[in-house]
Parts: sequence; C-alpha cells; structure tokens
Amino acid sequence: MMESFLMLFAQYDIPRAFLVNIELTLWSALFSMVLGTVLVMMRISPISSLRTVAGGYVEFFKNMPLTIIMVFMVLGAFGQLKLSFSDTFATNFFWLAVTGLSLYTAAFVCESLRSGINTVPLGQAEAARALGLGFMQSATEIILPQAFRGSVAPLGNTLIALLKNSTVAAAASVSTETSSLMSEMIEYHPDVIVSIFMIFAFGYVILIIPIGMLTTYLSNKLAVRR
Repeated sequence: MMESFLMLFAQYDIPRAFLVNIELTLWSALFSMVLGTVLVMMRISPISSLRTVAGGYVEFFKNMPLTIIMVFMVLGAFGQLKLSFSDTFATNFFWLAVTGLSLYTAAFVCESLRSGINTVPLGQAEAARALGLGFMQSATEIILPQAFRGSVAPLGNTLIALLKNSTVAAAASVSTETSSLMSEMIEYHPDVIVSIFMIFAFGYVILIIPIGMLTTYLSNKLAVRR
C-alpha cells in the first residue's frame, strides 16, 4: 500500500491539483460573497421589483444542477457568446469555472445571510427609521453587520459545499483539478484504485475539517448576545 502511495505521488502532481481546487474555492467565495450580499439587500429592499428579481435569481440557481451551469459556461458562454477572460485556454477555462461557481454559490450565500438577518430584532430597523436613517444606512450600518455575525455557521457550511463543488470544474474543462486528475489516475492505474481513492478522500478531509472547526469557533465567538 505504501509503495503505491509513493508511486502515485512521484508520477502525478497531486498537491498542485488540490491547489487548483483551493484557488477555485477562494476566488468563487470572494465573488459569491459580494454578489450574495447585493442579492440579500435586494431581497429586503422596500422596492418590490428588486425583491422579485433577487427571489427569482435565488430560486433559479438553487434548483439548477451545477454541472449544467458549468457545461453552459463552456458551450454557451464561451462557445456561443464568445465570453473570454484570457487567450490561454487553461486560464480562460479556470475563470469560466469561477464564474459558474460564483453565480451558483451566490444564491446560497444570499439565503445564509437572510437567515442571519432574521436573527436581528425587527425593532432595530424600526428604531433606525425613527432616527431618520434611510434603507441603505440601516442595512449597511445596523442590519448587515449583525447578520454577518449571525450567519457564520451557514456561511461556513456554504464554503465547505463550495470546496466540494469545485470538483465539478472538470465539466468546465479545467483539467488540472482533483476530479480530472483522479479520473486520469484511475484510467492508467486501475490496480491501485483503493490507494487513489484514499489519497483524494483524506485530502478533502484535511481541507474541510479545519473549516468546520474555524466556523464553529467564530460562530460562538461572534454570536450576538441578546
């Protein structure tokens, strides 16, 4: 068993594959957080049309399989709409995958933040209006800061899901990430399939457990005491 592990690590750049997934996750987390925050502000907006658009976006992407979104990014956005981020194919497909992951994950970020907003007492928004604060001031200075603190746990779960979903980037032709490398390794070394599975299984366990522990710690540390 140990010999098969050493052989696989010597023949394939496994750490590089995990690094690609981490990069996909971090960039997608950044963009989806920005978009998700915009969406949740639209969902609590006093303007009904904004609430409808944001609600429709969330429902659409929550119920759309991620693989279909990834395939669309390659065959639709890139192939038909000519959306391109770089002249280099590998770089271009990487950012196409980030775009797909960000659009998909933003819907879940929005829902996570909305759960945090629900923990903020309604009286605080009413008090803000009584003081003459507008919607944007109330949202950015009073509601959202508390919502972020109250939604640490669901946001952490969304980040974990995003890390695992990054393996679907293979559908967007990202050939250097873990699922693509695992398929290649199994194709050429089916005799050590158990070792291959153990490498990637333990790799994701090592990545995900610290996120869960950090999320739990921050959730308890930042919880709003009522």
